[in-house]
Amino acid sequence: MRYLSLLLALLCITAGSNASAECDCLWQGSFAEVQARTDLVVSGTVASGKGNSIDLAITRLLRGSADETDIRIWLKTGDYCRPEPELFPVGSEWVMALFRIKEDVPGGFNPSTPNVSYGRVGDYSLSSCGGYWLSRSGDWVTGNLAQAPRWVREPKMTPVLLDLLADYVAGKADVQALLDASREDPAARQLMLDTKAFLREGH
Repeated sequence: MRYLSLLLALLCITAGSNASAECDCLWQGSFAEVQARTDLVVSGTVASGKGNSIDLAITRLLRGSADETDIRIWLKTGDYCRPEPELFPVGSEWVMALFRIKEDVPGGFNPSTPNVSYGRVGDYSLSSCGGYWLSRSGDWVTGNLAQAPRWVREPKMTPVLLDLLADYVAGKADVQALLDASREDPAARQLMLDTKAFLREGH
């Protein structure tokens, strides 16, 4: 009985230590809902990664301004509510809605592990508590764009033009336009694009 009590105590300690390293947050919404509350919305390509950070080479600013063409984004470590760095390999393309790190956090930086930290003031962080990022392939984006199920990162949808998303972020298109585009029949849409290209070429 004594050994059983010791075993249960050890299990409780282990469970507690694991829980403290996990993030527990409420879903804040799809990209269309959360992007307006962030400091910067950009499209870019992951140029490098180290520790729990990545460097994103900006290819297009959708909202806000950045001092550099490459920005550092801090991701998951400890109990920070951020996605895992492994989700963003070098060369992958994304649209991200980011928060600027504006103040130091107590215990957020360890000189012994400079590449694993909360992040430096002036850099950015990416939240995992909503659809704060979309996968990009050339001119098209997919992901938890608008009114998608909670915590589903890649819902079944038709890719949406980055230009349309940029118009939405700029207030030139409404959420219904995003929803309509994400629900289009891919074959019908491709036929429409091919027809427009054919007409532009003057045939």
